[in-house]
Amino acid sequence: MTDDVIKSTTLDAPLERVWMAITDPPEFGAWFGAEWDTPFTVGEIASGRIVPTAVDAEVAASQQPFAGTPLALHIDELEPMRRFAFRWNPSPESQALTTVIFELAEATRGVELTITESGFDALEPNLRDAAREQNDGGWEAQTRLIARYLDAG
Repeated sequence: MTDDVIKSTTLDAPLERVWMAITDPPEFGAWFGAEWDTPFTVGEIASGRIVPTAVDAEVAASQQPFAGTPLALHIDELEPMRRFAFRWNPSPESQALTTVIFELAEATRGVELTITESGFDALEPNLRDAAREQNDGGWEAQTRLIARYLDAG
C-alpha cells in the first residue's frame, strides 16, 4: 500500500480528554509541536507554525531546525468524540494535499486512536516515497507524544 500511513494506539484517558487533546489548538500544539493562530473550524484553514513539542526533549530537538515553518490545516471534519479530519501539505516542494484523519473509539481500557494519512499518490513521483516514509515515522512518534501528553495530565 503506497497511499496510506495508518498508526493506532490505545490511550489510557477518558474519551473527552483525548478529544480535547486532538481538537483544541493549544493542546494539539503542545504535544504535536505547533502553535496555532486560529481555531480548528470546519471549512476554515487553521494557520500556525512549527514549534518544538513540550512533551519530549529529544523530539523537540529534532523539530528545532523547523521552528517557525508555517503550517496550514484545511479543517474538513469535527465529529465530536469520534473523528477529526484535515488536509495539509506533507511536502514543501509540492502543492498536493494529503488527508489526515484522527478516529476515536472507546476501548476496554481507555480510547483507541487511529491516525490515517492518505493521498500520497497525488504527490509528484519524485516526492511521494520520501514524504510517505517521513510521515510514517512522524505519525509513529506522534502516537507516543500524545500518550505522554495525556499521561502527564
